[in-house]
Amino acid sequence: MAAQFGASAAAARAHEELYAYWAGLRHGPRLPGRQDIRPEDFKRLLPTVSLIDVTRHPLDFKLRLAGTELYGVYGREITGHTLEEVYNSAAADYWRTELTKIVEDRRPAVGVHSLSWRGASHMSILWLRLPLASNGVDVDMILGYDAVMGMQSESSFSGIRAA
Repeated sequence: MAAQFGASAAAARAHEELYAYWAGLRHGPRLPGRQDIRPEDFKRLLPTVSLIDVTRHPLDFKLRLAGTELYGVYGREITGHTLEEVYNSAAADYWRTELTKIVEDRRPAVGVHSLSWRGASHMSILWLRLPLASNGVDVDMILGYDAVMGMQSESSFSGIRAA
């Protein structure tokens, strides 16, 4: 359990780091855009960073980029896919609701989402989503960071264990 708390603290620090970076790019009430983001500024976070394109009329979301460690979370490449192509219907609805709030409110959001839809109910994603707007006002992309939380199932442990 102590390892879990350590992982949670590390995830919270990573969220704070990326949020502070994003907030430092704001120009008063204007949102930063993709053009302001320099991935080399947060290189250690890149494996679980994502960029989500926002299209309007109708409002929709497509994963423009998904970090290399997200492949293991989703079991396949998700870059270039829509929410419905990545998630089951309940998970797609969850993400559509959360991402729509970010677009409409023009504010960051954070949350926890269970990976039970992937058959991994013992694991969750501690997520952060940050709105980006190329014109400073209208959200046209979302910067995401995911920290995978949870313990491996007992059957996956190997070696000697204390009774």
